[in-house]
Amino acid sequence: MSTRLIPMSQSSFERYREAAIIAYADENITAGRWPAEGALERSRLDYAALLPEGLATPDNFLHEIHAEVRSTGAEPSIQVGYLWFAVVTRNGLRSGYVYDLEVYPEFRRQGHAAAAFAAMEVLARNMGLSSIGLHVFANNPGAQNLYGKLGYSVTGINMIKHLA
Repeated sequence: MSTRLIPMSQSSFERYREAAIIAYADENITAGRWPAEGALERSRLDYAALLPEGLATPDNFLHEIHAEVRSTGAEPSIQVGYLWFAVVTRNGLRSGYVYDLEVYPEFRRQGHAAAAFAAMEVLARNMGLSSIGLHVFANNPGAQNLYGKLGYSVTGINMIKHLA
């Protein structure tokens, strides 16, 4: 199978956004960053701030990750996940920032995430971006391992202590 990025359609974006808001709230709760109470609303507010114009928000690129299917009679490709990255400018430098990556569980460990990142890097280079950054939760060693293998390095560590 080969993997490629396809720009998200509006209908796909609507499905994606709702699932991503829930997942982001859950990830923040699990990581200990947010209390469960109010997490879903907080997640909705973050998404509204990051994507105020939805799919049409400037400098945001939301893609479906598709895998080519080689069997006859099947669809030419199937969606195996999604990738959202944005162009950010800080201190005069334009860089990319990955806000979200998901490969659906049944398609994991087949190289789709690495292939999606390779395709994204081509887009980023063509945009003249200087780097690509991302955040990974501490309780996701699989993602940390993947990003390390792809050449990403740790630039900081956020820590928290909950006070009783």
